[in-house]
Amino acid sequence: MQHFIVGVDEAGRGPLAGPVAVGVVLVPVRYNLKKNFPGLDDSKKLSAKVREELFGLLKEKAAKDEVRFCVRFSSNEMIDRIGITRAVRRAVWSGVRTLAPEPKNVRVFLDGLLLAPPEYSQETVIHGDSLIPAISLASIAAKVSRDRLMCRLAKKYPAYGFELHKGYGTKAHYQALKKCGVCEIHRKTFCK
Repeated sequence: MQHFIVGVDEAGRGPLAGPVAVGVVLVPVRYNLKKNFPGLDDSKKLSAKVREELFGLLKEKAAKDEVRFCVRFSSNEMIDRIGITRAVRRAVWSGVRTLAPEPKNVRVFLDGLLLAPPEYSQETVIHGDSLIPAISLASIAAKVSRDRLMCRLAKKYPAYGFELHKGYGTKAHYQALKKCGVCEIHRKTFCK
């Protein structure tokens, strides 16, 4: 019977706009992520170019069924309605249950303070995105997917510069908020 590792990480917990993204990656226990994804590391330590290259490689390997992954989003409306912690949890649980519907033979590794559904064997690792390759890959999937979405949304809401700051609270973003007010994708509870 084959055993699997699941890595989980999120991107976009702190921005003023857009969804939070949760990346989930499933690999066989003996699959060597470091060998198959050269340069793999925490998404925050990699350039956008390297993240894009590794995400492309992830999609290629998923197409060959070597690995499986998904990215789940919780919208700004969901964040405003139930809070960021519960919105992230919903995305984590959805992603884990999608990739590993049977909890047997699966060990879930999560970054920071994230938790998987209680029926799964799991371990939360502080700085896991640097220490556990499956979490590193999940962090890249979440970050690239969210960044791409924010660049698409920038075309719909050009006054805010989302393509530059991805919704984070930069000086330019605060200036745009002061001038234009909030738009549909802002987290109203974060912009007070």
